[in-house]
Amino acid sequence: MDKKIMIDTVAAYCQIHGLPVAHPLVTVVDTSQAQKHAPAGNYTFSYGVYALFLKDAKCGDLIYGRQPYDYQEGTVVSFAPGQVVSFHYEPQSAPRACGLLFHPDLIHGTSLGRNIRQYHFFSYSSREALHLNDEERDLFRSLLGQVSDELRRQADGHTLRLVSRHIELLLDYCLRFYERQFTTRTRANKDILEKLEDVLDAYFSQGLAVRDGLPSVKYLAEQCFLSPNYFGDLVKRETGRTPQEYIQRKIVDLAKHALLDRNRTVKEIAYGLGFSYPQHFNRYFKRNVGVSPTEYRRRAV
Repeated sequence: MDKKIMIDTVAAYCQIHGLPVAHPLVTVVDTSQAQKHAPAGNYTFSYGVYALFLKDAKCGDLIYGRQPYDYQEGTVVSFAPGQVVSFHYEPQSAPRACGLLFHPDLIHGTSLGRNIRQYHFFSYSSREALHLNDEERDLFRSLLGQVSDELRRQADGHTLRLVSRHIELLLDYCLRFYERQFTTRTRANKDILEKLEDVLDAYFSQGLAVRDGLPSVKYLAEQCFLSPNYFGDLVKRETGRTPQEYIQRKIVDLAKHALLDRNRTVKEIAYGLGFSYPQHFNRYFKRNVGVSPTEYRRRAV
């Protein structure tokens, strides 16, 4: 049975590993300096803080959501308040990682606090870990060092604001690294788009739209084994459209094709595409095409 551990403060994490607490709201950690390690077994960690770790070695299996975290040496994993992570520690394993933890209270009223939602990697599912090359790892550690250096200085009225800015800089670089990862995974991304088309085709051809309504972004992301945020970033980057726009285009194309079949009524087409009411379909179609379904059919014929 999993051992459940709540990490709702910076001190809670440090206490588990026997690490010093640099500040109640933020700390830089190096698990190679840990005075104690969790025994082998299954653990469930509930996070109430933000955490970002550069893993130097794999020491067990990490599960976030339904998927295993694809992390090896040199992988950055990140967690946000409200997330639950399952971890299986291997026997005789000692986690080796460096990183930082910071409480949401640290960034209230700061630039980082206002922009924290743009760092989508905090909500990415496990298979979307960030893999760094040697140069990027060195930069990651250097930026951690800047945070650590500031925390070691005599605290004054500028300390937390400067620490917040250093963290924001680190997160900005992680965004850059994710952009690089998107680029280097172009072939895999193309495979995802092909999968997306297959999923959408099956959704309508198998009658799922009639049963469940219009397809949601969440459903499509799950079928592609991705989190909605990562899925949205990928689709936008590869197609220039948001997932909602991509779905919308697909529905309009299917509707145009169906309207060429004069044996089907507009009402039947609307239900077949997942609309609960034909008038909703009429408004949807006219908003995207510029004319009503009936007028489009008349002109096409």
